[in-house]
Amino acid sequence: MTLKRRHFLMFLGAGAGSAALGPLYRPNQPFSMPFTPEAATAATPGALTFSPIKGPMPLATDGVSQEKQTETYTNYEVKDDLVLPEGFTYNVIAAWGDKVGDSRFGYNNDYVSVIETGNGQGYLWANFEYISSVSWTQSFQQVIGKSLPFDEVKAAIPKDEKGELQGIDAFALPDSNPLKQKIRQISIEALRDQGGGVIGVQKNRDGSWTRKPGVADRRITGISGLEDNRYLRTTGPSAAVFRKAQVQGYTDRLGDRIIGSFGNCSGGTTPWGTVLSAEENFQSQVAEPVHADGSSFPPSTRKFNIDAEEVGGQGNVLGLAGNKYGWIVEVDPANPRDYGTKHTWLGRFRHEAVGIRAETGKRVAFYSGCDRRGGHLYKFVSQEAVRNVADKSNSRLLERGMLYVAKFNANGTGRWIPLQATTPVDPTLPSTIEGGMITLPKRPDGGFDKVKEDGKVQEFKQQFKTLGDLYSGNNAQEVQGAILIDAHYAANAAGATCTARPEDTDLAADGSLYITFTSGAASSSDGGPEKAIFKGPDGSTAYEYGFITHLIEEGNDPAAMNFRWRHFSLGGEPAEGGMGFANPDNLLLDKAGNIWMVTDMSSDKHNRAVPSRVDKEGKPVSQSNLRGLFGNNSIWFIPTSGASAGQAYLFGYGPTDSETTGPFFSRDEQTLFLAVQHPGEVGGIRKDMADETRQYAMRTVDGKEFMQTRKVPIGSNWPAKQANLPPRPAVVAIRKTNGGKLT
Repeated sequence: MTLKRRHFLMFLGAGAGSAALGPLYRPNQPFSMPFTPEAATAATPGALTFSPIKGPMPLATDGVSQEKQTETYTNYEVKDDLVLPEGFTYNVIAAWGDKVGDSRFGYNNDYVSVIETGNGQGYLWANFEYISSVSWTQSFQQVIGKSLPFDEVKAAIPKDEKGELQGIDAFALPDSNPLKQKIRQISIEALRDQGGGVIGVQKNRDGSWTRKPGVADRRITGISGLEDNRYLRTTGPSAAVFRKAQVQGYTDRLGDRIIGSFGNCSGGTTPWGTVLSAEENFQSQVAEPVHADGSSFPPSTRKFNIDAEEVGGQGNVLGLAGNKYGWIVEVDPANPRDYGTKHTWLGRFRHEAVGIRAETGKRVAFYSGCDRRGGHLYKFVSQEAVRNVADKSNSRLLERGMLYVAKFNANGTGRWIPLQATTPVDPTLPSTIEGGMITLPKRPDGGFDKVKEDGKVQEFKQQFKTLGDLYSGNNAQEVQGAILIDAHYAANAAGATCTARPEDTDLAADGSLYITFTSGAASSSDGGPEKAIFKGPDGSTAYEYGFITHLIEEGNDPAAMNFRWRHFSLGGEPAEGGMGFANPDNLLLDKAGNIWMVTDMSSDKHNRAVPSRVDKEGKPVSQSNLRGLFGNNSIWFIPTSGASAGQAYLFGYGPTDSETTGPFFSRDEQTLFLAVQHPGEVGGIRKDMADETRQYAMRTVDGKEFMQTRKVPIGSNWPAKQANLPPRPAVVAIRKTNGGKLT
């Protein structure tokens, strides 16, 4: 099955492919799915400035006739490189290990922003998210020039009866213990490679961008403040919780000062020239659960570990307080003395990004998603209005306001629920959620309970009437601070829509919001999305491949309490009604309103062999394991208006095991800045240009099955692209070889 143009417009709920308000959102209009897809044709947008590259999967937008797709795609070779269309090139600006101020360029760079201060020059900001275990430990000594005791610590980590690593509670060990000192050494270096950083950059005559070191070059790391007094600041109600001397749980006794930032995934750039860095998977490094007063569970809750995926629990040995992580951090790249401010009114959860809407005379709206299965979409609205969008004093607007969470209705309407003490408790029933489970605040113990029965939710509602009944404090500010610290679980209690892993949030020029929901599957730990909202093309739930969703506020007002929404573009195989991508992640809108999108498939799924669509027991292979068909993570161009609205055109793909992240245009749109994250994350260093031939049960756009033979590199040597050299995450500048705009 594939998607005809007329059915695609039904999917959009639109006429003529328009992305504007008006006929898109008639009251009680059915939205999205189910529908019956048929054979697809794809218009080529007149504004397309590149010839789409050939990926591993046949597409309606690849320029190959359906009759020739089998012949064209029977053989395919994956490159360990950033692959771009003909006429485009890139250069590396900075890579892991490069010197930055008194530190180094960090690991797994994600969000990128360039604040231009003049013609072809400015400050480049990069986030550094997490530590990939295989590639980081293999390469650390060669890249950084010092050794770490990885083997000794790995050997000391206990295993259970199944051979699973159980971690080490280094926090509980005496300081004199040699193992604790080794864990501390590894943790400090791992945290040093996270956070964010500023480097000066300039544009050369050939259109490439290179570094221009200056006094503002600096790192904000996961240990800023630990030894150098560069603590991060805090604003908002949760700072009152941090300052409390007597709490139910653990305190680091630093008051409202915070050591470092880590888990820095995506972000946003304000019109007044500051950068917002989003702390996402902080629970990998510190304890996420909190007590009713917002205080942390002890560091022992999250043990130190080195497994096949990442180095985790780095905050354990340092005694970091978990309630101080999971925030949005604001930094002024131009101010060399600014090491970041965590604005607690924006809530503590697994932030993936932040979409910023600031207009003169209106209140500021900041949108952010919690990237977890069953996570929510949030909006902060400032108490005061903007006077001058370019004035850096606008940062003060983030210190007072209200955090709201989205409630989506199946008919395409929705509303914003305030996360405040008076908000009624009204959780979503587990029976309506994929996976049949919702997590709710646990009282009086703190943390959360996994609730799987509708009757238990009804009992919860009888016991707790408002959010104020779930959270405690000596005054209203402390209660509000505790709610913000526990935002995800408070939002569950308030009845917010459990969604399909909201990743990026980006504003269009007309004020409307685009959201990527990367995966509709559920998990046993976090839950899943509401089944009525997140469906595949055939109406099925647990749809793995993801959605791009469009949201418009009532009256086009950033402070509105109601909105309309619709799914705009759908991941998945074209033969099944998808657009050919899987797991959409970061978004970027160009000046013409087109979307540039990058994907975030799990590294262990890249190019995973799919020799058959049924397993050994005769059951269909899961959508998760079919993701090997999609190849590497990739870069896409998606028009939002015209005859090709919602169609996806393949612009590029990243090196082996990598993720391309943080796309950001220069002011003249002649350069696309991009971060290449975790090359070699699964295979590590590519030895002697090793590769492997694998088989894939593919389908053409019209559903004909064929077998593809694919050559896949094992590990990565990017960006050096020389045998046996270590892979290094890096930020690149993409441009046309003949100059001119990319858009």
